[in-house]
Amino acid sequence: MTEKKEHLLLVFENLIKIKSECSCEILSQCGLSDITIKQIGYLKIIDEHGDVTFSRLAKITRNSKPTITEMVNKFVKMDCVYKEKSSEDGRIFYIRLTEKGRRIARAEENALLKVIEKMAGSLDEKEIDTLIDLLEKVW
Repeated sequence: MTEKKEHLLLVFENLIKIKSECSCEILSQCGLSDITIKQIGYLKIIDEHGDVTFSRLAKITRNSKPTITEMVNKFVKMDCVYKEKSSEDGRIFYIRLTEKGRRIARAEENALLKVIEKMAGSLDEKEIDTLIDLLEKVW
């Protein structure tokens, strides 16, 4: 590996480390430092789809309804979601994120924003534009 590629690798490793530390900090603040990546993925799906029912979540995640029920019950105990009865059909419940669930679902995005803030604080306007141009080139 060339010296420049090794240096680039080191820079990206540091950026990823900063992002990971920010994510861990957010999860730790929520009291859920042991939450799994899969669980975070389900919370993200609930966050992205808004009015999601048990059936809809089962379809989206390709899981059975009993599996979804078990998972949602775990999330309720973790204070990440709550169930809300439909005003139109009392047999239907929506799965809603609590504030804690929303923070967890958005932890990765918020961690990236912290990395960007750190980068923006270290660069002037022209350097930021150059960085954007370079990253878009490889994207």
